[in-house]
Amino acid sequence: MIPFEAGQERLDWLDLVTALQAGHQAPKAEIEDLFLYRGCDTLLSRSAWIDGMGLLTKTATVFPGNRESGQPMIGGGVMLFDDATGELAAVIDFHLITKWKTAGDSLMAALALAPAGAREILIVGAGTVGRSLVEAFSAGFPEARFSIWNRSPQAAEVFAQDTGARVVTDLQSAVAAADIILTCTMTTAPIIQGDWLRPGQHLNMIGAYRPDMREADDAALQKSKLFVDSFDTTLGHIGELKIPLDSGAINRRHLRADYYDLNSFQAGPDDITVFKNGGGAHLDLMTARYVLDQWSGGTEPSG
Repeated sequence: MIPFEAGQERLDWLDLVTALQAGHQAPKAEIEDLFLYRGCDTLLSRSAWIDGMGLLTKTATVFPGNRESGQPMIGGGVMLFDDATGELAAVIDFHLITKWKTAGDSLMAALALAPAGAREILIVGAGTVGRSLVEAFSAGFPEARFSIWNRSPQAAEVFAQDTGARVVTDLQSAVAAADIILTCTMTTAPIIQGDWLRPGQHLNMIGAYRPDMREADDAALQKSKLFVDSFDTTLGHIGELKIPLDSGAINRRHLRADYYDLNSFQAGPDDITVFKNGGGAHLDLMTARYVLDQWSGGTEPSG
């Protein structure tokens, strides 16, 4: 059993990125997702198997209405199984894996695609994910300054007090000033407009996970070099890509690469790059393996 606080004491964001890079050099993961919906509530169960690394099942519940009663919006559990025997190797705190997988996933893309010397990072969405992004991107971009925009100014103020980020109220101006834009919202209507983006920016989108959700409009995708963490877990599942693909706003050739082709994660200084973080179970598995290795005093990740 690996709990949250004790488990993350031994973790490092850049080491995790190295572990994720190495994981994508292993045989390609077998992935299976199950989605069940009831109105705005979601049950998401994701499983992955990487030959030589292990098996994992992660189940999440997302109940947005819980916020009104002060209950956690997201719950779930993670089980990691031994690759050779199938035995249960670890039960790891769900929030530990989710925090490090989600922010580490986006950090790996930004380190490859964001402009060298990025100094201004805008976070859109003042929730739990946004806080983990400050931690992760502070490690990857130690000279950067963070800004926070949120629909609720009060939540943005609390976020700023907790993280040291600067509150911004004009989203369009904040996007224009940022080198890296990180979106982690629950919106179904795009809030990032392509007309706001300028050459050399990196837009890294985390929030959308349902077929009816998206954070950027068609123009943002059309004018960018577009990358994803996994074709298998984003194209048919998440509105960010499914909606514009179905409408013909973009086509399949517009997507440059996923993490199984890391060498193609390249951009010129004047390119606008967009990354969609889909967060598949194979990334949970790679993260869980890294967490267990650190917990048990195993070898440092290599890659």
